[in-house]
Amino acid sequence: MRLRTALSLAIPLASAALFVRLGLWQVDRHRERSALNAGLEARLAVAPVPLGARASDTTNARWTSVTVRGRFRYDLEQVQGSRANKGSPGVHLLTPLERADNDTLVLVTRGWVYSANAADVDLARWREADSVTLSGYLLPLAPDGPPAPAAGAPIRALHRAAIEARLGRPVAPVQIVMTSDSLARADSVPRRLPPPTLDAGPHRSYALQWFSFAIVAVVGGIALFRRSLAAERA
Repeated sequence: MRLRTALSLAIPLASAALFVRLGLWQVDRHRERSALNAGLEARLAVAPVPLGARASDTTNARWTSVTVRGRFRYDLEQVQGSRANKGSPGVHLLTPLERADNDTLVLVTRGWVYSANAADVDLARWREADSVTLSGYLLPLAPDGPPAPAAGAPIRALHRAAIEARLGRPVAPVQIVMTSDSLARADSVPRRLPPPTLDAGPHRSYALQWFSFAIVAVVGGIALFRRSLAAERA
């Protein structure tokens, strides 16, 4: 009976200790995510820098604001289907940029345009200048993924292998999400994509849940221990 009484307190306390540890782990995750977000926001806040070697940097270039000059290859333009914007169906226009004296194309996400079936769009309607100096922020391209769909069909999963298969040319491992010229000719340019919304995720609420579980375990354990102790003395 004494062992049972001791266990009635030891097990809840051990559970509470585990819950506290899990809560502290979520607090650490929250701090890490917040620090990462702060770094990404700082990159977006600085003035754009020349693309240069950042075109091959998939580790440190994420969200770096860059500027680059080149020629849009509208003849190689691709469409990423099923891209909604404020509830409206549409597509993203993926236009390769050709730089002088460089055979590697840089994929530029020029923005979103409406498409009733989220697949078909009049590409000529959304052409801009051929030679451009543009600015935007960098995102890494996944190296591979599902095979590219048949020629002419919209791309679903955006990754480097699919783009290179479509274009027949080497493609940089990062893409540029274009942000420049978003107001000029607003009725004839794709809707530029804003930077993704940053948040610290659900880690703080998860931590509060674990700490709540710990309190319940302690309070319940003490109540159970008192009941077992009273029964032992009876």
